[in-house]
Amino acid sequence: MPENPVSPVRLRPAAPSDEAALGELDRSTWSTLHAVTPRPQPPYEPFFDDRHRPEDFLVAEAENEAGEVCLAGYTRLVPPTPLACNAHVRQIQGLAVADWARGRGVARALLRAAFTAARGDGANRMTLRVLGHNAPARALYESEGFVVEGVLPGEFFLNGRYVDDVMMGRSLAP
Repeated sequence: MPENPVSPVRLRPAAPSDEAALGELDRSTWSTLHAVTPRPQPPYEPFFDDRHRPEDFLVAEAENEAGEVCLAGYTRLVPPTPLACNAHVRQIQGLAVADWARGRGVARALLRAAFTAARGDGANRMTLRVLGHNAPARALYESEGFVVEGVLPGEFFLNGRYVDDVMMGRSLAP
C-alpha cells in the first residue's frame, strides 16, 4: 500500500528549543519493538546531553489532525566512533515518528535527509542497528537500500524472550 505523504513536511536540524517536544515524542513512541532500555519514568532525563546534542538530530514538522504544525519525527545521525579511520561512516542511532504521522512518509523523508546530510559531511557509508523483531523498520530500511551485514543472535532479553540485534548498512555513493 503506498504511503500517504504528509503535506507539507518540513525537515530541519533540531534546535535546543525542541528539547521538550523531542522528549515527549520519544516517551510517547517508546516500545519494546525498538527500545532496549526500560520505559522512561518521571522525573524524566533531559533529551539533550553531552552525547545527544541538538546538532546530531534532524526533525520533521508537519500538520497534525488538528491542523497544528508540530514535531512529527526525528532521527539521530552521528559518527559511529571518534576514530579518524571511521570518519567516512555515519550511523543512525534513533528514529521515531509520532503515532499521528505514521504511514505518511515521515520516516522515509528523515532517512533521505540523513543520507543527504551525511554525504554533505563527506560520509560515503551509513549504518544502523535494529531489533530483529522490528519488521516494519527493517522493511523500511531495506526499501531504502540497507542490507543486513551482521546479526548478534539473542543479544537482548525483552518481554521474556531473546531478540536479535541486526546490523544493517548501505553505501551513500550516488
